[in-house]
Amino acid sequence: MTLTAVAMSGGLDSSVAALLLEREGAPVVGLSMLLWDRSQQVRHGRCCGSLDLGDARRVAEEIGLPHYTLRMDGEFRRHVVEPFVDSYVGGRTPSPCISCNTEIKFEAFWERARRLGAGRIATGHYARIRRGDDGLYELHTAVDTSKDQSYFLFELTQEQLARAVFPLGELTKTEVRELAREAGLAVAGKGESMEICFVDRGVQEFIEDERPELPRVPARVTTTGGEELGEGAPTYRYTVGQRRGLGVAAGRRLYVLDVQPEANRVVVGDRDELLAPGLVGRGLHWIAGEPPRPTAGGADVRVRIRSRHPGVEAVVESNGSAGGVDGHCRVRFRTPQAGVAPGQAAVFYRGTRVLGGCWIERPLGAHR
Repeated sequence: MTLTAVAMSGGLDSSVAALLLEREGAPVVGLSMLLWDRSQQVRHGRCCGSLDLGDARRVAEEIGLPHYTLRMDGEFRRHVVEPFVDSYVGGRTPSPCISCNTEIKFEAFWERARRLGAGRIATGHYARIRRGDDGLYELHTAVDTSKDQSYFLFELTQEQLARAVFPLGELTKTEVRELAREAGLAVAGKGESMEICFVDRGVQEFIEDERPELPRVPARVTTTGGEELGEGAPTYRYTVGQRRGLGVAAGRRLYVLDVQPEANRVVVGDRDELLAPGLVGRGLHWIAGEPPRPTAGGADVRVRIRSRHPGVEAVVESNGSAGGVDGHCRVRFRTPQAGVAPGQAAVFYRGTRVLGGCWIERPLGAHR
């Protein structure tokens, strides 16, 4: 029988995923990744730190699974933390959870698990995998839409979906916690992990800790027409759509429209100026390997431009089958959207199915 390696972070969700697989009777091993060493900290709830991995080990003992810890902090720093810092310094707003899934959990982790004899890997993600009539693997949203994590998985390939298992996709969070309570798991009452697991105080403080050599030069804050409003914080302390903490007084509510580190400039404006008719994307990826057939009339897809965005109907335009020209594409919204932030992901849906997505390069009509 195929051995399944469960990525156990020490949280509620991955613990219940392991529990459900063990109950199926198939061979299961619990593997935890030490991604960010917080052994000197007493607070729990930070995914994949030393204290939480102790919880994972305890749960594995309760379930009766063999458990091993994999030290992967080097890969995590190289593929997730350093690009995260680079993005902020470059004026973008990164999504490190996507990079972690793409580079770590479904690639580096898989390689380690494969060497241990595993034929598939399981995680506690709230998402579903189905096999289509054409034989291709499909990624779908979770039953519990309030916990759905499919947005963070848009870069998965057919090969990765074929060897992945998401035991929680058909369950609600309430049901998952009840299963943990019924089984007497030590993590049954454990809270949610933080959104960015490796950031303790705040993003800006983290950037400065990681890059102490960064000059703390105040940015010029201007309007789209070039009017100088004053000096604010360094550019890496701003993100598109930000309203508070701009560092200047203008007598009206302003939003960040663009961050330009190369010019040491932050462009602000009214909310109407924040609206964009679409976006230019890079790294275009289709889970099926090629674009889906267009629908008859209406929009091609529903696109979410951040994890909690409700989605908007849109048309994806590219000149190539799988990745466009150099992986670039244009996404045109049926209704203009606010807060199209470079560095975030635009993920394409049709119904519950995730078709693919891209990384936002800039909004159409960007204020440059």
